[in-house]
Amino acid sequence: MTAVTVPGPLLRATRSIADMPRWATLQRELLAYQDKAWRLFADRYTEGDGRLVFRDTLGVGPDGRDGVDDFYEPFFNWPTLYVLGGSADLLAAARRHWSGVSAQLTEMGMLQGGLERGYDWFHQGEGLLLFYGLCLADPGDPQLRELARRFADFYLPGGPNYDPEHRVVRAPHNGSAGPRPGFSDEEPYFPWSLALRPYGLPLDAMDDVTSFDQLAADPERARSYGRAMWDRMGRGDTIVNLAATGLAANAFLLSGEQRYADWVAEYVGVWRERLDGHDVVPDNAGLSGTVGEYLGGRWYGAHYGWSWPHGLSPVGSATLVGASNAALLTGDAAYLDLARNPLDAVLRQGEQRGADGRGTLGERWDPHLRAMGADRTLMVPQRHNDSGWFDFTVMPGQLPLSLWHFSRETQDQERIERLRAGANWDWTTVHTQRIKDEAGHEEPWYEFLQGRNPGFPERMLRSALDSCAERVEAIENDPVNPAIGPGILDIHHWQDLNPVVTEALLQLTTGSPQVLYNGGLAHMHLRYYDAAGQRPGLPADVAALVSDIRPDRTVVELVNLGGTARSLVVQAGSFAEHVVHTAQVDDGPVQDVGGPYCRVELSGGTQVRLTLTMTLRGGRPTCDAPVWEVSR
Repeated sequence: MTAVTVPGPLLRATRSIADMPRWATLQRELLAYQDKAWRLFADRYTEGDGRLVFRDTLGVGPDGRDGVDDFYEPFFNWPTLYVLGGSADLLAAARRHWSGVSAQLTEMGMLQGGLERGYDWFHQGEGLLLFYGLCLADPGDPQLRELARRFADFYLPGGPNYDPEHRVVRAPHNGSAGPRPGFSDEEPYFPWSLALRPYGLPLDAMDDVTSFDQLAADPERARSYGRAMWDRMGRGDTIVNLAATGLAANAFLLSGEQRYADWVAEYVGVWRERLDGHDVVPDNAGLSGTVGEYLGGRWYGAHYGWSWPHGLSPVGSATLVGASNAALLTGDAAYLDLARNPLDAVLRQGEQRGADGRGTLGERWDPHLRAMGADRTLMVPQRHNDSGWFDFTVMPGQLPLSLWHFSRETQDQERIERLRAGANWDWTTVHTQRIKDEAGHEEPWYEFLQGRNPGFPERMLRSALDSCAERVEAIENDPVNPAIGPGILDIHHWQDLNPVVTEALLQLTTGSPQVLYNGGLAHMHLRYYDAAGQRPGLPADVAALVSDIRPDRTVVELVNLGGTARSLVVQAGSFAEHVVHTAQVDDGPVQDVGGPYCRVELSGGTQVRLTLTMTLRGGRPTCDAPVWEVSR
């Protein structure tokens, strides 16, 4: 029998399984199926060194800064699958693809020093998820640690992007090359792409331009409009720059250097100060630090801010990423007020509206609204300009659910209950749908945690298996040959075919939502280590189901489906930041823990229910894995 000597009590499963839980067998099926699926993707679309098969070029034309994120995104959740219990060689594969893509993008002139030369943080956050995932999966890797510090140093005082006197990130486009004014390396011009037409025009008070099509038909007018965009939106600080705190938070977790935590607290604190005196958090500040400096005093109108193109999605995500990073590193939950403000601001404007007007980002709600018995449901505005609030759709559930998951505070749960009360679609239904962020099933998961959706685990796992199978079939029947040459392959093609699915596993095994796609770190309530395998993730044959994450108790079922005994470590928090006070095995005696770890041994064919009490973020967060010795 393997013995694990990390601190904490040794908990043993003694209850034999009479009938194998169906959720447990489905969970192991999902892990096994994805082990085949990611190999199929890699064989079809990548070269030997891990880079994507791509015979075209990037970095040309007025869109010359775009594209870095699209090359990393097909692999964004591969390290997460490894951390959850995916195959042992998945970590090496994910690392190879990150290294290969990085070399590929460096050759294209898109990276400098391993990091994007300069682009908006709505997209940079997407591209960095693969790197963050690798750091979480393999925190002892010296190269990853060195790169994490180097990347973060581009934003700390003394780096090129941050002005410590005025406490601003100097431009909406920034990176390893420092601030990059405007939106391209060529002459200011608009529009960049016809794909932007649905979002309308970004600037108010431009009376000579009233439609997107005017700019498409008149190059000189488009140049003039582009110059106005550069003047108003192409310099100074923008709220999506809060996602850059992910670099510093990651560096702190890997290095423990306090200067990274100090900068996160300072920069997030600046945006809290900018909220003072406003009902809604502003989305911009000039180089002097003044809100509205280049926008005629407007608190709205920044690039990827409240007005254009998406509104709540980037603003809500950036404030939540920044606020949770600051709260994690400082222990001060007051930072979360910055993330609450955008949600409450739009909820105050909420209305019962018909499904036929679902807004520019409402496509993901089509399955829910089509199945709705009523003709109206609660929608909130996504955007604000000189005309007021507009672009109504269903509030993205990931934002309020992720905030509540992080805080576990009553005020954040009450916001969710208000959304639930106003919704006329079924929150318990699992729709098999998949978009690139691989989120969208927060409501039925929440209902499960509240005891109102008992069939959710099986339905969610079947849905994830179906999604993975759809991607596998699409890969096997893909008519596109990426090796033929330029113009054959759209750079979003790989994202649409990534077969790895982690949302269901995060929700069920760790009690956590999907990672925020625009640069969030993985905030898992629980995570696991395979003692015998000396690696992160659930051991072979073991399944986990977290059914309760209330502040005063966490409940998780662990099942060993095989005939071989398994030993694992249960860790509280992605970064061992939670402190477990007590643990109870089934209905047995309560045992003291006093730290982030529990040791669990499962004989073959056994099941155990652990009930844990804990204090959220009661310890110092770190990426370091628990140290254990194995004896036989």
